[in-house]
Amino acid sequence: MTTAAEGVPGYARTKGGATVYLQVDGAVKAADFYQRAFGAELAAMHPVDDKGRTMHVHLYINDTTVMLSDFYPEHGVSKVAPAGFSMTLHVSDIDAWYKRAVDAGATVGQPVTEMFWGDRYGSVKDPFGVTWAMNQAKTA
Repeated sequence: MTTAAEGVPGYARTKGGATVYLQVDGAVKAADFYQRAFGAELAAMHPVDDKGRTMHVHLYINDTTVMLSDFYPEHGVSKVAPAGFSMTLHVSDIDAWYKRAVDAGATVGQPVTEMFWGDRYGSVKDPFGVTWAMNQAKTA
């Protein structure tokens, strides 16, 4: 784990073994949505620029770090649609997590179902095009 310098705006301690960094069209709006949909905690955020973009948002979701930024084509970060991945949340109450996400405006992907591996699983898509899977482990 890394710890950023004390008092430096926009930086916070990372959590978890891997940090996800998403580029989305509207990072501040996405951060707000993730707070409502997934109970995200805002750890740090750089101010928005004159175009309403931010280069860095740091969230904690389900005790893991998720970072966001807007697209900056002038710096080589061109707008592209999310593809080829999903975010997976391992949760203990999948029904509550799923309902909160859908109530916040996520689109139903796969309804929560008991899967062939025994766990309960479902997925939603957020308004920014990112698929969020949820998995609740089977209890003994």
